Amino acid sequence: MALLGLWQWFGSSDDTHELFASYPTKVVVTGWQLITNGELTGDVIISGREFLYGFVLAIIIGIPFGILMGWYRPVEALLDPLVNFFYATPRIALLPLMIIWLGIGIKSKIAVVFLGAVFAVLINTLTGVKNLDEALLKRARSFGASDFQIFRTIALPGSVPFVLSGLRLGLGHALVGVVVGELYASTAGVGYLIAVAGNTFQTDKVMVGVLIIASMGVLFTTLFKRIENHFQSWRPQRV
Repeated sequence: MALLGLWQWFGSSDDTHELFASYPTKVVVTGWQLITNGELTGDVIISGREFLYGFVLAIIIGIPFGILMGWYRPVEALLDPLVNFFYATPRIALLPLMIIWLGIGIKSKIAVVFLGAVFAVLINTLTGVKNLDEALLKRARSFGASDFQIFRTIALPGSVPFVLSGLRLGLGHALVGVVVGELYASTAGVGYLIAVAGNTFQTDKVMVGVLIIASMGVLFTTLFKRIENHFQSWRPQRV
C-alpha cells in the first residue's frame, strides 16, 4: 500500500509530466475503459491463446524428451548437442525466421512461446531424472524390479519436483515470448497494446498491459508452486 501511495503521489504530482509517468487511479480508469469498449478483452484472448498453445506444446515436448534423455544415455548423447545449441541461441534472434516461415499470425507467436519455454522444462526434467537416489535404484534392482517398475515407482515420482520447477521457469520465458512476439510483428494482443501505447506516449495503457502480463505470471507461478509443494511428499524417501 505504501508503494501504491508513493506511486500515486509521484505520478499525479505537478512536477511529473503525464507523458512520462502515470499513477494507479488513472491506470484503473484506463483499464476499465479498455474493458468496456472491448479492446482489452480481445487482446487478452489473443495473447492467452498464444501463451496457452505454446506453453502446452512445450510441456508435451519437453517432459517426455527430458525423461528419455535422462533415462537413456544414447538418447542424451544424440540430442544433447542440439538442445545445447538452441538453448544457447537467443530465441529473439530466431523471431525473424519464425515470421518468414510462419507469417505474422498466431503461428509465429506460438513458436516463439514454445521455444522460450521448452528448454527450461526439458532441462529441469532431465536433471530430475539424472539426480535420482542411486541407493534406491540399486535396492530396487536387487529385488528384481524391472526397468518399467523402477521408472514408475522411483524415477517418475522422484523427478516430479524438478518437472514442476521447470514449468515455473518455463512460464516466465513463455510470457516473455508472448510480449516479444507481439512487439516485433503483430496486429493485436497485449504486447501489441504495449507497443502502440508506448510509441504514442500513453503510459497508462502501457501500465495496463504490463500489469496484465505480470498478473498472469503471478497467478500461474502461485499455482505451480502450490502443486510443487503438494508433490514434495510424493518423492521416494530413503529408509
